[in-house]
Amino acid sequence: MTIKLMATHTILTMFALLMAAQFKSISSTNLPPKDDQDLRLAMEEMQKANYFTFVMLLNMLPLDPKFLANVTFLMPNDRMLSKTVIPENAVSSFLHRHSIPSPLIFEHLLYIPTGSVLPSLMPEYLMNVSNGGGRRTFVLNNVKIISPNICTVGSSIRCHGIDGVLNPESNISLHTCSNTMVPVPPPPSLVAPPPLLPPPPPSPVPFFSSPEDDFLVPAPLPADSSQHISGSSKLSLGRKMLKSMATILVPLMIGVSI
Repeated sequence: MTIKLMATHTILTMFALLMAAQFKSISSTNLPPKDDQDLRLAMEEMQKANYFTFVMLLNMLPLDPKFLANVTFLMPNDRMLSKTVIPENAVSSFLHRHSIPSPLIFEHLLYIPTGSVLPSLMPEYLMNVSNGGGRRTFVLNNVKIISPNICTVGSSIRCHGIDGVLNPESNISLHTCSNTMVPVPPPPSLVAPPPLLPPPPPSPVPFFSSPEDDFLVPAPLPADSSQHISGSSKLSLGRKMLKSMATILVPLMIGVSI
């Protein structure tokens, strides 16, 4: 009896373990995996560029869905962050303030004109753009981009090094920037060329033409030098003709008188 009870208990235990394993496998397949590959690649690039403190701030927070894709990080270097006091409960707002909700390489940022406004992941925080047209002359509020395009491996996360920490309070309000807020510029290869202008219409044909157009007087042709006769030649020719006429008429007159 004891052996039968032990065998039955063993079978029930094994059955329970198999059911638990099966349930765990089903639950794990139904849960979607965390797609943080781009963020991990970006953090590796940040470490290679010696932005260790910014990576540490990202690791201090639970995984934020806003940081997983379609974001651009603006990173102060370690020396600047060592001079900045960031309370533990302010790390999230600090990172949101230093993030743009779109993946923008530096060449895309150069398309944004001076006076425009960029949003951040913090809804009430805006960044004023001052575009000098090149590296170290592109300014957002009070900081310059000094190390562009640090994160480029991932498909949807970009990051740039800046020379300071963005001020906690922006001097731009939402109601004053409605006309200057710019959308994300497209890449140069996707920009459509300007439309071609239509050809000018043909000039109208007049119904009636002027007499000068219908009757044109040709220019006089130059006189032929071979046919030019001088005054003395005309005189000698006239005398010869008079003599020949006299020679013919004189005998006729004599014959008539006889």
